[in-house]
Parts: sequence; C-alpha cells; structure tokens
Amino acid sequence: MNSLPEYQIGRTVIGSEAAIRAAYEAFRAQPIDETRLAPSRDCPFSLKRTTLAGEASVAGVGTFEGSEKQTLTFAPSAKPGWWIRRMDHPEQLDTQVDIANLWTSSQNLVLRSGSSHNYLRMVEHIIALRAGLGVDDVLIKVNSGDPPLFNDSSMPLVKAIDHAKVVETGADATYVTVREPVAFGGSRGDFLLFLPAEDGERNLRIDCAIRWNTVIGSQRVLFDATPETFRYAAYARTNATRKQYILAKTVGKLFASTRNLGYNDKNILIHGRRRFYTSPRYPLGEKYLEPVWHRATLDLMAALSLTGADRFVGTVVSYRAGHTLDCDAVRALYRNDLLTRL
Repeated sequence: MNSLPEYQIGRTVIGSEAAIRAAYEAFRAQPIDETRLAPSRDCPFSLKRTTLAGEASVAGVGTFEGSEKQTLTFAPSAKPGWWIRRMDHPEQLDTQVDIANLWTSSQNLVLRSGSSHNYLRMVEHIIALRAGLGVDDVLIKVNSGDPPLFNDSSMPLVKAIDHAKVVETGADATYVTVREPVAFGGSRGDFLLFLPAEDGERNLRIDCAIRWNTVIGSQRVLFDATPETFRYAAYARTNATRKQYILAKTVGKLFASTRNLGYNDKNILIHGRRRFYTSPRYPLGEKYLEPVWHRATLDLMAALSLTGADRFVGTVVSYRAGHTLDCDAVRALYRNDLLTRL
C-alpha cells in the first residue's frame, strides 16, 4: 500500500477517548512492516458451516506441567461452535468456546464451565484456528487442563486440522459484526478499534501494531484473515524477556503456577534490550516480525473466536493491546448489544 490506512475511532466504550486519540496518533505514525491483503474482500472460507471429516491428535510436553506429555484431539462436532471436552471429567458437560465461559485472561486465556476442575488453560493458541482456518464446529478432547506445547508454536495444530480435513455441513455459516465503529482503550497507551463489515463483506481484516522497549522494537502488520496467512503466521512463538524467563526458571520454582512450565529456549522467543537470546523467525530487513505475527493471529484472533457459533467479520485495529483488553472488548460488545447478525 502506498499510504497508511485511516480508521474511524467511533464511540468509546472502554477507557478515555482523549487517551485513545493520542495513542491513535502514535499508531498512525508507525509504518507497516508487512502487508498480506487478499485480492478481494470476498469471504476466504466456505459460505457453509464447516466441521471435520474425522479425528486427529497431536501430543507435546505440557505447557504448565512440562514433565508430562499431553495429548489434544480435534474431532467433528454436531453442535454449532467449538467445544472442549475434558475426558478425565466425564461427569461434566462440554465447555463452549465462548466469551461467556472465559474464566480469566490475566496471563493466558482459560475457559471453564460447571466444576472448577472443568477448564482448559492457554486456549488462545488453539482456538485461534477457528478464525484463522474457518472451521466452525469442532470438539476438542483433552485429558487435563494443561494443553501441549510445541517448538513450532501452533503449526502442529494446523497440521492436525488438515489431517482431520475440513468439510462442509448443510447449514449456512453465520456472521456477526459491530453495529458501528467502536473503540476500547487500556491504561498504557493501548487500544482496539472495531469497524463494521461493509457492503455484504464476510471477511476479517486486522491491522496490528506492537511496541516493546527491547530489541523487538516497533512492529506492524496489515492482513486479511485467510487460511494461507494463518498458516504463514502459525510458526510464531510466544515471547518473553530474558528476565522473565530466568525468573520463571529460578524463583518461579517456588510457585505452583510456574513451577513446571514447559517453556524452553526452543519453544519461546527470548529477548533482551539489545539482542535475541533464541533464534527469531520472520526476518524482514533488520527486524524479526515473529512477535507481531504471534500477537495478531494467535492472541488477537483467539479473542475474536470467542463469538460462540458465529464468525466475527469486519476490521479490527490493535495497538499495544493484550489478552485482557482483547477479552474485555469482546465481552463489552455483548454487554452493550453492539453486535449484529449479518
């Protein structure tokens, strides 16, 4: 693109309008590092609801119990939407992937329903496939609340979906978008903008920028959510500062939540103020865009997958936002009746 896109900020739903407008000016001044727009804004997925033809499993070390191997299975679902089934708690009902079942978003997304034991942690890197691959109806089978972790981020999950094979059902896909442009602001110069789909469009466009005071620096990508773009970004790993990593592996041993973390120097990107401590991916000139691609797809698109059985379409702009603002925004869309069915 020859010029930077401009967006309507719209009505402020969360935060300060003045702070959002100030942050928007900083966002506008940040150049786009990589653009992956589709040739048209036609829907990149089937217009029918989709599910899986069969089952496919993937296994890896536990994210939070790194000494134990964990297995996750994708299976077809006759119920609309994505569902999580804890096989070790057969007395519990399946948990729908929906903002209503979000337990916490403070460090990672945890979905839960019924018993406090009927949960799955770090679901963002799993459920992002819903918006990224256009798979509407899926059952996720797990034997614990601890998902597997991979050196190639979410790419093994993408390959499992490919192996299970996406197929159409007889029902039409359903879509939601915002009724009007709306804005959500955080407390650290971060914001999200949601803009409606226009003229019958059935796709999702994302403009996402981050800014770190480390070697990561400022990064921005603009793209349409298509299977090709999601597969491209699925290798992007979670990142942590070297200080965070060292603390987790030392003092973190004293706390149950971090004692057995399965993170290592292969499955996360470790960075410091002036250098990377693990090999970064997605080189572009002097930058490595792994952090922004992870943020835009495996984090933000996960929150946009929390719309029950409906696909979210329209344009979403993200600047320095994170899990909590993502999920607060999606929750506020429902609380304020800001979504409309197309």
